[in-house]
Amino acid sequence: MSSSCSSDQAFVTLATNDNYAKGAMVLGKSLKNHKTSRKLVALVGPHVSDPSREVLRQIYDEVRLVDVLDSGDTAHLAMMKRPDLGVTFTKLHCWTLTHYSKCVFMDADTLVLSNIDELFDREELSAAPDPGWPDCFNSGVFVFRPSNETYGKLLQYCTEHGSFDGGDQGVLNGFFSNWSTADITKHLPFIYNMSSIAIYTYLPAFKQYGANAKVVHFLGQTKPWSYTYDPKERRVRGDTHEASSHPSFLLQWWALYSSSVVPMLQAAYGDQPFLSGCEEELSQIAHLAPPPMSSEERKQKWEQGQADYMGIDSFDNIQKKLDAFLK
Repeated sequence: MSSSCSSDQAFVTLATNDNYAKGAMVLGKSLKNHKTSRKLVALVGPHVSDPSREVLRQIYDEVRLVDVLDSGDTAHLAMMKRPDLGVTFTKLHCWTLTHYSKCVFMDADTLVLSNIDELFDREELSAAPDPGWPDCFNSGVFVFRPSNETYGKLLQYCTEHGSFDGGDQGVLNGFFSNWSTADITKHLPFIYNMSSIAIYTYLPAFKQYGANAKVVHFLGQTKPWSYTYDPKERRVRGDTHEASSHPSFLLQWWALYSSSVVPMLQAAYGDQPFLSGCEEELSQIAHLAPPPMSSEERKQKWEQGQADYMGIDSFDNIQKKLDAFLK
């Protein structure tokens, strides 16, 4: 455990809308389930609904509204010059949490698989390499020290240089530009930010080291909340082309979300309509369900490499068809 008092250290995440708020809820629950001794802080944008904020307040020690567009601070001035970096400015607000001595930022599309409090032994800016370009760090998980001075310098850097990838990762890699060469102790092992995409690109390494993973990061366009889930069969459904590379982690996310988060959301929404993504509920709203796929459409999906590996085209279902045919 870190030598500093754990009460002045925190895990921090950011939710800009209700979907990312669901991710933040699961992340917070996973940190608590693995007995973190640190505080939990959620930064939320103005588009996060009141019921979602209510649930976040039940999970997090602190829920803070951040909105660069309506603020009169330096971020507002920087925003006027660089409107393309709106979400990035919102994320940089984490440096203003100066009532904490050290924090670990985690994107809302991450899931904690074991206790990671040892990250607080690391210094700013510690992060894991990005699988796409390992001389850059991935900004989904990083250790930092809140500081108004650093915050001001980051905003100034944003205004003058922008972001080479259009987001916070480009800004932070530009600002902390010596990360790859200066101090190897600031290179977090990949198990602290294991991208679900990397599982697919280097499967032998995943088979060798994947069991040691402590944080999985659902990179890519399709997020866990984009799928639907059948709690009875414990199956995830959706565009499973991406999901097939990390089905067990996706199932862990949905198991935690459906058992712990959905009841809290249902209580917070009360009589208001609310879509959880669980199929039991979706079946009650039949007009929203897509029509069953024709055999021709299914054939086209197969030819495009988009078989429903976790649903109708699963190995078990194919085996049953073969067994029935052979009999």
